[in-house]
Amino acid sequence: MQPIFFDLDGTLTDPKEGITGCIQYALEKLGETAPCKDELTWCIGPSLIHSFDILVGAERSIQAVEFYRERFSTVGLFENIPYADIAHVLGTLKRAGHPLFVASSKPLVFVDRILKHFDLFEYFQATFGSNLDGTLADKSELLAHALNTTGFVGSDCLMIGDRMHDALGAASNGMDFIGALYGYGNAEEYQQHGFSRWAETPRAVSYTHLRAH
Repeated sequence: MQPIFFDLDGTLTDPKEGITGCIQYALEKLGETAPCKDELTWCIGPSLIHSFDILVGAERSIQAVEFYRERFSTVGLFENIPYADIAHVLGTLKRAGHPLFVASSKPLVFVDRILKHFDLFEYFQATFGSNLDGTLADKSELLAHALNTTGFVGSDCLMIGDRMHDALGAASNGMDFIGALYGYGNAEEYQQHGFSRWAETPRAVSYTHLRAH
Protein backbone atom coordinates (compact mmCIF):
# COMPACT_ATOMS: atom_id res chain seq x y z
CA MET A 1 0.00 0.00 0.00
CA GLN A 2 1.13 3.54 -0.76
CA PRO A 3 2.81 5.36 2.16
CA ILE A 4 1.05 8.66 2.93
CA PHE A 5 2.66 11.72 4.52
CA PHE A 6 0.43 14.37 6.12
CA ASP A 7 1.18 17.98 6.89
CA LEU A 8 -0.10 19.05 10.33
CA ASP A 9 -1.20 22.70 10.32
CA GLY A 10 -4.13 23.26 7.98
CA THR A 11 -4.35 19.57 7.13
CA LEU A 12 -4.88 17.56 10.33
CA THR A 13 -5.70 20.46 12.63
CA ASP A 14 -6.77 24.10 12.35
CA PRO A 15 -4.08 26.05 14.25
CA LYS A 16 -5.28 29.57 13.44
CA GLU A 17 -6.05 30.70 16.98
CA GLY A 18 -2.74 29.52 18.44
CA ILE A 19 -0.38 30.51 15.64
CA THR A 20 -1.82 33.95 15.01
CA GLY A 21 -2.20 34.65 18.72
CA CYS A 22 1.44 33.78 19.37
CA ILE A 23 2.59 35.92 16.44
CA GLN A 24 0.62 38.84 17.88
CA TYR A 25 2.25 38.20 21.26
CA ALA A 26 5.75 38.19 19.73
CA LEU A 27 5.13 41.36 17.74
CA GLU A 28 3.83 43.18 20.80
CA LYS A 29 6.86 42.05 22.83
CA LEU A 30 9.00 43.64 20.11
CA GLY A 31 7.05 46.88 20.39
CA GLU A 32 5.22 46.42 17.10
CA THR A 33 1.54 46.92 16.40
CA ALA A 34 0.16 43.47 15.67
CA PRO A 35 -2.25 42.93 12.74
CA CYS A 36 -5.54 41.20 13.46
CA LYS A 37 -5.56 37.41 13.38
CA ASP A 38 -7.28 37.20 10.00
CA GLU A 39 -4.43 39.25 8.49
CA LEU A 40 -1.87 36.73 9.77
CA THR A 41 -3.26 33.51 8.31
CA TRP A 42 -0.64 33.68 5.53
CA CYS A 43 1.85 32.70 8.26
CA ILE A 44 0.20 29.28 8.60
CA GLY A 45 2.30 26.95 6.48
CA PRO A 46 5.66 28.64 5.88
CA SER A 47 8.47 28.19 8.36
CA LEU A 48 8.15 30.52 11.34
CA ILE A 49 11.50 32.20 10.77
CA HIS A 50 10.50 33.02 7.19
CA SER A 51 7.26 34.66 8.36
CA PHE A 52 9.07 36.78 10.94
CA ASP A 53 11.72 37.74 8.37
CA ILE A 54 8.86 39.38 6.48
CA LEU A 55 7.07 40.79 9.53
CA VAL A 56 9.99 42.32 11.44
CA GLY A 57 13.10 41.85 9.29
CA ALA A 58 15.85 39.23 9.43
CA GLU A 59 17.78 41.09 12.14
CA ARG A 60 14.92 40.63 14.64
CA SER A 61 13.34 37.39 13.44
CA ILE A 62 15.27 35.11 15.80
CA GLN A 63 14.19 37.18 18.81
CA ALA A 64 10.63 37.12 17.49
CA VAL A 65 10.69 33.31 17.30
CA GLU A 66 11.88 33.15 20.91
CA PHE A 67 9.00 35.37 22.04
CA TYR A 68 6.57 33.32 19.94
CA ARG A 69 7.67 30.10 21.64
CA GLU A 70 7.27 31.63 25.10
CA ARG A 71 3.54 31.53 24.55
CA PHE A 72 3.25 28.70 22.04
CA SER A 73 5.04 26.11 24.19
CA THR A 74 2.57 26.47 27.08
CA VAL A 75 -0.67 27.84 25.61
CA GLY A 76 -0.62 28.30 21.86
CA LEU A 77 -0.04 24.72 20.76
CA PHE A 78 -3.33 23.67 22.36
CA GLU A 79 -5.29 26.57 20.81
CA ASN A 80 -5.87 24.21 17.96
CA ILE A 81 -8.81 22.18 16.63
CA PRO A 82 -8.65 18.84 14.78
CA TYR A 83 -10.64 19.09 11.56
CA ALA A 84 -13.99 17.35 11.60
CA ASP A 85 -13.74 13.67 10.60
CA ILE A 86 -9.93 13.70 10.45
CA ALA A 87 -9.70 10.76 12.89
CA HIS A 88 -12.16 8.85 10.69
CA VAL A 89 -10.03 9.59 7.61
CA LEU A 90 -6.85 8.41 9.30
CA GLY A 91 -8.54 5.29 10.60
CA THR A 92 -9.94 4.48 7.15
CA LEU A 93 -6.55 4.85 5.46
CA LYS A 94 -4.75 2.91 8.17
CA ARG A 95 -7.26 0.03 8.03
CA ALA A 96 -6.79 -0.03 4.25
CA GLY A 97 -3.13 -0.82 4.90
CA HIS A 98 -1.45 2.53 4.18
CA PRO A 99 1.61 3.37 6.30
CA LEU A 100 0.88 6.87 7.65
CA PHE A 101 3.37 9.59 8.61
CA VAL A 102 3.39 13.26 9.58
CA ALA A 103 5.80 15.71 7.94
CA SER A 104 5.48 19.23 9.38
CA SER A 105 7.71 22.30 9.31
CA LYS A 106 6.78 22.80 12.96
CA PRO A 107 9.41 21.63 15.50
CA LEU A 108 8.98 17.90 16.10
CA VAL A 109 8.69 18.36 19.86
CA PHE A 110 5.51 20.40 19.29
CA VAL A 111 4.20 18.11 16.54
CA ASP A 112 4.19 15.11 18.85
CA ARG A 113 2.66 17.02 21.77
CA ILE A 114 -0.18 18.25 19.58
CA LEU A 115 -0.88 14.83 18.07
CA LYS A 116 -0.88 13.17 21.48
CA HIS A 117 -3.09 15.87 23.01
CA PHE A 118 -5.74 15.36 20.32
CA ASP A 119 -5.44 11.53 20.27
CA LEU A 120 -4.07 11.42 16.72
CA PHE A 121 -0.56 10.15 17.45
CA GLU A 122 -1.58 6.50 17.41
CA TYR A 123 -2.43 6.55 13.70
CA PHE A 124 1.12 7.25 12.55
CA GLN A 125 4.12 4.98 12.16
CA ALA A 126 6.50 7.92 12.57
CA THR A 127 6.45 11.71 12.73
CA PHE A 128 8.87 14.19 11.19
CA GLY A 129 9.35 17.86 12.00
CA SER A 130 11.95 20.56 12.11
CA ASN A 131 14.55 21.07 14.80
CA LEU A 132 14.32 23.97 17.25
CA ASP A 133 17.31 25.60 15.54
CA GLY A 134 15.31 25.84 12.32
CA THR A 135 16.98 23.04 10.40
CA LEU A 136 14.60 20.82 8.40
CA ALA A 137 11.96 23.58 8.36
CA ASP A 138 12.14 23.59 4.56
CA LYS A 139 9.49 21.10 3.42
CA SER A 140 11.59 19.76 0.53
CA GLU A 141 14.48 19.01 2.88
CA LEU A 142 12.16 17.59 5.52
CA LEU A 143 10.51 15.18 3.11
CA ALA A 144 13.89 14.11 1.74
CA HIS A 145 14.94 13.37 5.33
CA ALA A 146 11.70 11.47 5.99
CA LEU A 147 12.08 9.36 2.86
CA ASN A 148 15.69 8.60 3.70
CA THR A 149 14.72 7.60 7.25
CA THR A 150 11.79 5.38 6.24
CA GLY A 151 13.52 3.91 3.20
CA PHE A 152 10.62 4.69 0.89
CA VAL A 153 11.06 6.01 -2.65
CA GLY A 154 9.35 9.33 -3.33
CA SER A 155 7.57 8.12 -6.46
CA ASP A 156 5.84 5.46 -4.36
CA CYS A 157 4.52 7.97 -1.81
CA LEU A 158 1.76 10.55 -1.41
CA MET A 159 1.95 13.91 0.38
CA ILE A 160 -1.22 15.59 1.66
CA GLY A 161 -0.96 19.26 2.63
CA ASP A 162 -2.70 22.59 2.26
CA ARG A 163 -0.01 25.07 1.14
CA MET A 164 2.37 25.59 -1.78
CA HIS A 165 5.28 24.54 0.43
CA ASP A 166 3.74 21.08 0.74
CA ALA A 167 3.18 20.85 -3.01
CA LEU A 168 6.71 22.05 -3.74
CA GLY A 169 8.16 19.59 -1.23
CA ALA A 170 6.25 16.75 -2.85
CA ALA A 171 7.32 17.78 -6.36
CA SER A 172 10.95 18.13 -5.29
CA ASN A 173 10.95 14.57 -4.02
CA GLY A 174 8.95 12.99 -6.85
CA MET A 175 5.92 12.37 -4.64
CA ASP A 176 2.26 12.46 -5.59
CA PHE A 177 0.19 15.17 -3.89
CA ILE A 178 -3.37 15.95 -2.82
CA GLY A 179 -4.16 19.50 -1.71
CA ALA A 180 -6.21 19.96 1.45
CA LEU A 181 -8.39 22.74 0.11
CA TYR A 182 -10.19 23.08 3.45
CA GLY A 183 -6.94 24.45 4.93
CA TYR A 184 -5.16 27.70 4.14
CA GLY A 185 -4.04 27.21 0.55
CA ASN A 186 -5.81 27.24 -2.80
CA ALA A 187 -5.91 25.24 -6.00
CA GLU A 188 -3.62 27.69 -7.80
CA GLU A 189 -0.84 26.93 -5.31
CA TYR A 190 -1.06 23.23 -6.12
CA GLN A 191 -1.35 23.70 -9.87
CA GLN A 192 1.81 25.83 -9.91
CA HIS A 193 3.72 22.67 -9.00
CA GLY A 194 1.95 20.37 -11.44
CA PHE A 195 -0.75 18.86 -9.20
CA SER A 196 -4.44 18.83 -10.03
CA ARG A 197 -6.02 16.81 -7.21
CA TRP A 198 -7.42 18.38 -4.07
CA ALA A 199 -10.02 17.70 -1.41
CA GLU A 200 -12.54 20.24 -0.13
CA THR A 201 -13.20 18.34 3.10
CA PRO A 202 -11.17 15.91 5.24
CA ARG A 203 -13.46 13.02 4.28
CA ALA A 204 -12.81 13.81 0.64
CA VAL A 205 -9.10 13.17 1.25
CA SER A 206 -9.64 9.44 1.74
CA TYR A 207 -12.33 9.33 -0.96
CA THR A 208 -10.11 11.13 -3.50
CA HIS A 209 -7.17 8.88 -2.76
CA LEU A 210 -8.95 5.54 -2.55
CA ARG A 211 -10.94 6.27 -5.72
CA ALA A 212 -7.68 6.81 -7.58
CA HIS A 213 -6.24 3.53 -6.34
